[in-house]
Amino acid sequence: MNKADLVNVVAEKAGLSKKAAEQTVGVVFDAITEGLQKEGKVQLVGFGSFEVKQRSARMGRNPKTKEPIQIPASKAPVFKPGKALKDSVSG
Repeated sequence: MNKADLVNVVAEKAGLSKKAAEQTVGVVFDAITEGLQKEGKVQLVGFGSFEVKQRSARMGRNPKTKEPIQIPASKAPVFKPGKALKDSVSG
């Protein structure tokens, strides 16, 4: 499922126009992004949680030249599914 498919499902299930559903989906994504930027974590009970994880600096290797390179520290968003989501997908 891609974003367009998600918009279509939201429009159909909520009885919204596709334009309104697209705005709604966009607002939800923006809210999750803002929550991660400000607080570093967004918890959706029954669904899962989004969190910002710190990755430490490390040594890597350029696959083309085989030279060692320094990979800088970075932050990355991660998603951890909740129990209800895990159970609904695996069962």
